[in-house]
Amino acid sequence: MGADNDPMAVLDLALRVRGVDGLRVIDASMTPNIVSGNTNAAALAVGDKAATLILRSQP
Repeated sequence: MGADNDPMAVLDLALRVRGVDGLRVIDASMTPNIVSGNTNAAALAVGDKAATLILRSQP
């Protein structure tokens, strides 16, 4: 995940896969670094944020 000008970022800031329409990555694998603490908490936070992004993008 990263800025639009980052060539190494696979996801945009809305968790959409660049170059693939209609696909988002919504799990802990989208983090650039491995979480050193509770990985479940990180996965839940990503899911919550993704749900908010998806609901806001609906017409």
